[in-house]
Amino acid sequence: MAQSDCEHFAHGADIGVRGRGQTLAEAFANAALAMTAVITDPDLVRADTPIDIACRAPDEELLLVDWLNALVYEMATRRMLFSRFEIALEGSRLTAKAYGEAVDRTRHHPAVEVKGATMTALAVTRGPGGEITAQCVVDV
Repeated sequence: MAQSDCEHFAHGADIGVRGRGQTLAEAFANAALAMTAVITDPDLVRADTPIDIACRAPDEELLLVDWLNALVYEMATRRMLFSRFEIALEGSRLTAKAYGEAVDRTRHHPAVEVKGATMTALAVTRGPGGEITAQCVVDV
C-alpha cells in the first residue's frame, strides 16, 4: 500500500479521512486505515486477530459511513485497533475481516478517540484514471 493511498484532510475540530484505490473495496480499506491513523500509527498495530464485520446501505456513500461506524463500534466494544482489512462488496452489502489487536496504550499512544463517521464531506468519486476516492469526516 503506497503512502499516498490514505490521508487526512482539514475540517474544523474534526478530522476528514480519505482512502483511494483501484477498486471500491480498496478505497474503503484505505479510508479505514486513515481512520486508524487518526488514533495511532497503523504500522504499530499488529494484524493478529480477525473480526468479521457486515453492513448494508442503499448507496456507496452511506455504505462507507456504515462501514467506518461498524469499525468504530468494534474498536470501542472490543478495545481494539485495526491495521488490515479484507473487504468484499456485493451490491449494497459489505462483508469484511478487520485484523488488529487490543489497544496497548504504552505502544500505541492513542492520540484521540474516534466517536463516529459522519455525513460531512461524504463522497465516493471516480477519477478519470479509474481511481476511486472514498471520504468523510470523523467525529473525534
